[in-house]
Amino acid sequence: MISTFTSALYSGNIIYNIIALVIYAIIIFILLAVFGYTFGWIERKIIAKAQYRHGPTYVGKYGILQNLADLVKLFSKASLDLDNADNVLYGLSLPILISLAVFAVLILPIFPSLQATDMSFSMLLVFVIIAFMPVMIFLSGFSSGNKFADISAQRSILMLLSYEIPLMLVIAAVALISKGYNLQSIIASQSGAYYILLMPIGFIIFFIAMLAEIERPPFDLMEADSELIAGWITDMSPAYYALVLFLDYSKVFMSSLLISILFLGGWLGPQPIPGVVWLIIKAVIMALIAIIIRATTFRMRIDRILRMGWLFLIPLSLINLIITYIVFIG
Repeated sequence: MISTFTSALYSGNIIYNIIALVIYAIIIFILLAVFGYTFGWIERKIIAKAQYRHGPTYVGKYGILQNLADLVKLFSKASLDLDNADNVLYGLSLPILISLAVFAVLILPIFPSLQATDMSFSMLLVFVIIAFMPVMIFLSGFSSGNKFADISAQRSILMLLSYEIPLMLVIAAVALISKGYNLQSIIASQSGAYYILLMPIGFIIFFIAMLAEIERPPFDLMEADSELIAGWITDMSPAYYALVLFLDYSKVFMSSLLISILFLGGWLGPQPIPGVVWLIIKAVIMALIAIIIRATTFRMRIDRILRMGWLFLIPLSLINLIITYIVFIG
């Protein structure tokens, strides 16, 4: 069945290509929905444990249906009409953000024998999509007509400038070792040793920068509730807020997969466990680390975040790139 689907996906018939791509997109969307729902429940339970609370308990076994109840509540509430907002731009920003997140996951090689695309520059395309997301957040906050959302929008651009540079420098170091920007080639080149062992500094820089890119604590300044109410999502309707949660979990899934592909060998692992299972296990471990960081750290100030990016991560990523070149190329 997989071989038949793969042959349809790469066939010359444009109708078969479109149908196969739509089916693959539906599979990825279901995977995102399952991960988002499960991740949301696990995150609430872990944070509750860290704060000596019960967390979701009463709705379903161990509170597993609490997220479903919250979704029903959010989608049953009335929508908001903003007087000062550019309603077209503000209304389109969130669907575009979700589309970008799903598109980025579509490009990632999740299944060893089944991918939507196999471009030589697939890694660069993923990071172009990631870099475009803060721009959409800026447009959303700027078009809302709310001063708190506007401040959040400005912070998104500052974070973009501070953490995109170290990300791209680490990507360049990975490309030096793997001799290209193709994600499948990067996975195959780690058959001897994972890049986390060859480039531990790069892994740490990349992990920190990705947390900042996807707005996870302690870098969640764009939604700082103690300063900006909810930042760029302050005036979101309840149904849109549910989509914001889906976007947040989709970005966590995307970043966890990306880290697993670039540094943990992707689907490589001992047999007979299937490669996709290994990739999901590694991504889940990365996601759990992100949850633990959220539960055990406090939100950083904007000046400290920017200083960390410009004065520490960028120089370290340059050093990592130079060392990588000397050791593996020079």
